[in-house]
Amino acid sequence: MRKHWMDNLRWVTVLLVLFYHVFYFYNNKGVFGGVGGFGDYPEVPQYQDVVMYVLYPWFMPLMFLLAGVSAKYALEKYSAKEWFKSRTRKLLVPSTIGLFVFHWMVGYFNTIVAERLGVLDGLPLVVKYLVMSISGIGPLWFIQLLWLLCIVLLLIRVLDAKDKLWAWCGKANYLAIIVIGGLLFWAGEHTMIQEPRPESLDGLLNLYKPLFYLVPFLMGYFVFSHDEIQEKVTKIWKPLIAVAVISGVVLTVTTFGENNTSPEYLGSPLNCLYGWLMCLAMMGWFKACFDYTGAFAGYMTRSSFGLYIVHYLVIAGLGYTMKVYTQLPPWAMYVILTIAVFTLSPLIYEIIRRIPVIRWCVLGEKSI
Repeated sequence: MRKHWMDNLRWVTVLLVLFYHVFYFYNNKGVFGGVGGFGDYPEVPQYQDVVMYVLYPWFMPLMFLLAGVSAKYALEKYSAKEWFKSRTRKLLVPSTIGLFVFHWMVGYFNTIVAERLGVLDGLPLVVKYLVMSISGIGPLWFIQLLWLLCIVLLLIRVLDAKDKLWAWCGKANYLAIIVIGGLLFWAGEHTMIQEPRPESLDGLLNLYKPLFYLVPFLMGYFVFSHDEIQEKVTKIWKPLIAVAVISGVVLTVTTFGENNTSPEYLGSPLNCLYGWLMCLAMMGWFKACFDYTGAFAGYMTRSSFGLYIVHYLVIAGLGYTMKVYTQLPPWAMYVILTIAVFTLSPLIYEIIRRIPVIRWCVLGEKSI
């Protein structure tokens, strides 16, 4: 029987990613992929950036955790070869071939500043196109990394061919779920490079955080794919929500203005506590209250992956244009960009999914 609560939690989290990226794009810390904030001094916080402090600690770990659970369910239905072939089409094709078909447009806005500084001056057009295509990865790092984690999972399954480790993990009690899970979450965050070297791959590794995201992905597969574990989390969803909110408020109030993407910040005990508790609380809450579907939920379940794939073009294109070429007040830019990303992204997705070949290249979907 399909677990509608997982479908609903997945597409709701995707919508939170879209909302988050509106504020990320105008962040005041100069984080890669943004166009900069509205203050004259980066050390002075923008109060609207509180959205990033609230969402960033938990929504991507939750995505990987749900992916791990889904992987277990899929591998019970399909062979490893069939599953990996499907994952390659769905994840690797859009994040490689799709770069040159669609995401070069996102890359254009990521490189336009460099071009104004003369970095790309004199380069042949084909080279500029290649640079823009690679620079258009943006949010696609998630599906690139997820594809690599799928390979790791298949290797681990060879070692646990009889599902002994999976069965043992299903015996976890409340203490193990909350405490040991939280410690693993904290340990994963500490795999980041603490002092990334400029102009090296250190920053890229800290962006992808492969060892960190491997933790929730494997916990999803080995632990939270058990119905018994899901039931345990569901029974305590209310206290989990309460404690998570309290820890999140304390974290935000005491650290607001700091770089919330830095290794030091992400590895702090309070950030890890909040992030892990929110992952558990959201799962418990949705299983308890949102385990059903309808017309809208069904559509979002089918289309949320596509919305994730295409949405950053709206943010990069419209967000950059408003910031550079208009005199709109900041609040108006946030409102316009939020409305645009939730209306234009579905439109772009619906157009692309109806175009043969392009549909496969950009969305990794077969013909309708």
